[in-house]
Amino acid sequence: MTDRNEERTFAALPATQGRGFAQTWWGRSWLKALEDAALDAEQVKTGRRLARAGAVGAVSVRPGRITAVIQDRDRTTHRADVLLQELSAEQWDRFLDMAVERAGHVAALLDREMPPHLFEDAAAAGVELLPGLGDLEAQCDCGAWDHCGHTAALCYQMARLLDQDPFALLLMRGRAERMLLDELQLRSSASAQGPLEAPGPAEEGVDAVEAYASGDILPPLPAIPPLPAEPGPPPVLDTEAAPAPGVDPSAMEFLAVAAAAEAHRLLAEARRPGHGQDAAEAELTLGQDAVRLAAATTERAIVERLANGSGRDRQELALAVHAWHHGGVVALAVLEDEWTVEADALARACAALESAWDEDERPPLRVAHNRWTAVGTSTQLRLGHDGRWWPYRKERGRWTPAGPPAGDPATALATAEGDPGGEPTNG
Repeated sequence: MTDRNEERTFAALPATQGRGFAQTWWGRSWLKALEDAALDAEQVKTGRRLARAGAVGAVSVRPGRITAVIQDRDRTTHRADVLLQELSAEQWDRFLDMAVERAGHVAALLDREMPPHLFEDAAAAGVELLPGLGDLEAQCDCGAWDHCGHTAALCYQMARLLDQDPFALLLMRGRAERMLLDELQLRSSASAQGPLEAPGPAEEGVDAVEAYASGDILPPLPAIPPLPAEPGPPPVLDTEAAPAPGVDPSAMEFLAVAAAAEAHRLLAEARRPGHGQDAAEAELTLGQDAVRLAAATTERAIVERLANGSGRDRQELALAVHAWHHGGVVALAVLEDEWTVEADALARACAALESAWDEDERPPLRVAHNRWTAVGTSTQLRLGHDGRWWPYRKERGRWTPAGPPAGDPATALATAEGDPGGEPTNG
């Protein structure tokens, strides 16, 4: 039942230049109903200019009607109303039943979205939510019998408001947001519970002590389902609806694929014997996570966004990705961080360096913090926090990871002296 006292008032919007009035497909559909039905195209143009100039005051939206005061160029004001027929109670019942049958529609409405399929399914159920040709009836105190510049301006302003809040359209059709969501929740709950059945005879309870004592003879829990061989297929975001401003569908698809791959990795790790005794992984920083994501793609646009977002240039990100492939977070810290080795760790490192070569074969090394550079060469050893040695080689003026870590510094230095594999690239 429509609440006749339900009314929302939207504050006046500022003037706008250089952009269309409607960014969403439902906002554009609203304007199409005006522009297709107006008999005087000049009045529509006048309304567009008034709305663009910020001449439309606060807009009142209530079932069946929107109202605003419009100021002409000569500063005279006119009250303009646009009427749209409310849906009948029977039409609302069909719409709500249709929405409840499709969980995606309920989720979209809760997210203040109006997916095209919702309107298509509603139309298939005999319920037209968007206005069609001739559905927007104009009333204005200027005396015009058709859409004048004032009612057209109100329609253009309403398109901007619908972009922000599509529930305003449903309010015009006769249901306020809260009422609509409450009814959806009520019907969803009733649908989930299924038809009511007559209560059966009460079952006799079991003594708690007896139940606990028989716990060791209960059947075992079912086996854990097998791990899928690979993550599921990525979502398809190629829909009829245009993306919201600032949303890049290709980036969203990439993030969805990366999230699925990471979830698959974590699930496989959780199934590993002894996993429960391992320390929990530390949460990645934004900079570390950007490198993790960049390691999974070569798409230039995404790599550039990740570089900018992590405060790196493309070459720095490429080096970080190169390190990540050798050892994840630990390798990234060895690349980007420089630290003073504590006394105990330094003593162990010096002992390892002394014993790694015969005295006449030991290369001269220059130490700075956790880095030992072989004098006169383009090779370097870096000591990680875990005591392992990381080989580095200078390529095109940058110290570059040359391979995986080793427990023996001589092995790591030999890796660094190997043939360069070329400067790392990413994208």
